[in-house]
Amino acid sequence: MERIGVTGHRAIPGELLGHVRERLRTVLRCPGNGPLEALSSLADGADQLFADIALECGADLTVVIPSADYEADFDDPESLARYRRLRDRAAQEVRLDFPHATDEAYYAAGAFIADSCDRLVAVWDGQPARGRGGTGDIVAYARSLGKPVTVIWREGVCRD
Repeated sequence: MERIGVTGHRAIPGELLGHVRERLRTVLRCPGNGPLEALSSLADGADQLFADIALECGADLTVVIPSADYEADFDDPESLARYRRLRDRAAQEVRLDFPHATDEAYYAAGAFIADSCDRLVAVWDGQPARGRGGTGDIVAYARSLGKPVTVIWREGVCRD
């Protein structure tokens, strides 16, 4: 079974959304060609989009939950509802032992995904992380492990 993990920005510019969806489907081999496990923390944005497409493609979803109070970090009720819907469809759930959703918990979740996957997909503008555990940090960590990283973005598109 191939294991593909995700890291990515919470805010994806509208002009990039179609491109990201298409590339994720390609990376996830939709429709699938063999067993696939997709690993995601289900944060708003790239994580949820990846998980949704992975499930459409027939992958088993493993959810990595950074902290006991992770749900409190969702500001938008629709995003929280999507998180719960995707979590309920997961084949497996991994809960990290952090009581609160902190940068350290996010880094640990991203590192767990990078450690556990065969390949990491990064919906990433190439810029440094805006806080510990951000996309740039997880990409650097995965690369330090020698993991293949597929970056999905389009040159010239700026993140808000």
